[in-house]
Amino acid sequence: MAKTRVITLDLNFQGRPYAIASYLIRAGVGVILIESGPGSTRAALEAGLAKEGLSPRDVTHVLLTHIHLDHAGAAGWLARQGAQVYVHPVGAPHMLNPDKLIASAARIYGDRMETLWGEFLPVPEDKLHIPQDTEEIAIGNLKFVPVNTPGHAEHHYAYLFEDVCFSGDVGGVRIPGYQYLRVPMVPPELHLERWHESMRRLRREKFARLAPTHFGIYDDPEWQLREVDKALDDAARWMEEVMPADPSIDELRQLFTEKTMAENETLGLSEEVVNAYQLANPPGMSADGLMRYWKKVRNAV
Repeated sequence: MAKTRVITLDLNFQGRPYAIASYLIRAGVGVILIESGPGSTRAALEAGLAKEGLSPRDVTHVLLTHIHLDHAGAAGWLARQGAQVYVHPVGAPHMLNPDKLIASAARIYGDRMETLWGEFLPVPEDKLHIPQDTEEIAIGNLKFVPVNTPGHAEHHYAYLFEDVCFSGDVGGVRIPGYQYLRVPMVPPELHLERWHESMRRLRREKFARLAPTHFGIYDDPEWQLREVDKALDDAARWMEEVMPADPSIDELRQLFTEKTMAENETLGLSEEVVNAYQLANPPGMSADGLMRYWKKVRNAV
């Protein structure tokens, strides 16, 4: 059977390529997006759809891997154009009422909120669907299977479709043309052990291609999942080295950024690629996630 065409829409986040993708699939009368992207990239999403002869009003279904602003911010807007939105049960309340999510993000991003993320509209209740783990989503003659994959966030699904796994953030961050991967270890729900378990679960599934939201479709999923595990183990070892000194959060951000930049230099990554990685996965955010994990999980009484 011929594989269904999957089109990568580059949302050109902050004017740069390879940072955030939305994946477009056509199913007879259905038009499906995996991820909506943030509200700030709606114009790029519209442009990408237009290249395929489509408008936002043609989108019938949006499958979200999780509710972080870079993945789900435009979902409410697309729902108002007519799309049905699918999301993890834990994330669903925040799609109906995103006030707490927006307030939490505003504490981090401050006056950059609008520029970075744009508008985050709620999804109307009659447009929101909440599939359970492995509950098949049938759209026309196509089938998608959500797989519960915590670690990056508790409300994270990967979606299995034909020979592709849309891995959101749990499959890491990777830029086309480079066999190099980072893991986005952001607060507040980073959990390294659950992330490892998610990798074990995905390895039990059969797929030939992996499509992380950041960025593109790759045909070496075994390598990528193995690299995620290696990066998580590396982060755990690094914390064992630096955390006994009880660094402040500013110090930890600086240390982790220096570690990341040293890796970039060793690999000889170009400035353009480094900037793309920085947008998709800022090192300071991972430092924040690691600090919270260390205090709330690793050293929990």
